[in-house]
Amino acid sequence: MTIKEAQQVVDKWITTTGVRYFNELTNTAILAEEVGEVARIMARRYGEQSEKESDKNKDLGDELADVLWVLICLANQTGVDLTEAFQKNLEKKSMRDKDRHQNNRKLR
Repeated sequence: MTIKEAQQVVDKWITTTGVRYFNELTNTAILAEEVGEVARIMARRYGEQSEKESDKNKDLGDELADVLWVLICLANQTGVDLTEAFQKNLEKKSMRDKDRHQNNRKLR
């Protein structure tokens, strides 16, 4: 599935099954909440915090998909073409950082 297709799938789901989009501010808060759930898993499973028994069955992939879902919702409702935005962002990073990381001794 392409990013464009994902944006179309989410829009169709929201406008049929979901009735309508939550407003942009609500979706921004939901995005922060979902990122927090990913951060919790990362800190406990891969970081130095011990993993609580209640967190051991959490599916990182599912939580990342929740983040992607809400991010796509925000893009859709604000008119952002994520394919175009991602391509421009990659070009920006490629120009800005083309030598930066290669010359960073901390990465060796």
